[in-house]
Amino acid sequence: MRLAKLSGPTMETFDLADFTIQILAEALFYDDEFGAIGNISLVDPQEKKECFIASFVPDVGSFVIEQATDWEDYDVDSDEDEIGYVLAVDSEEFGSYFTPVEAADVLLGLAEEHGFVPSITLLFEEEDLI
Repeated sequence: MRLAKLSGPTMETFDLADFTIQILAEALFYDDEFGAIGNISLVDPQEKKECFIASFVPDVGSFVIEQATDWEDYDVDSDEDEIGYVLAVDSEEFGSYFTPVEAADVLLGLAEEHGFVPSITLLFEEEDLI
């Protein structure tokens, strides 16, 4: 696991992996005032389907990466396609992380290993119905 230093700009050589990890970590945010959650999906560009999903889970208090195990029945080549890939409808936990940098590092490793591309989505916590 390679963790970004995140100490700010220096005169050292630019490191693309550290830069990428920082961007991914920034996208994995949680705003408790608005219930906004940054969600990152890793998408297989050949299969056109969501393979890994990462976000902060407020109930657990950690950053979780899930691996997709089942997908919606949808034709991504249809005229109605808006996002360009099939969404996962079921998943299992791949890992849990204390910081967004740790989760981002794992996401970058998965993307490099499998040739996945990222997709970022803004989610909102569901309100409790009483």
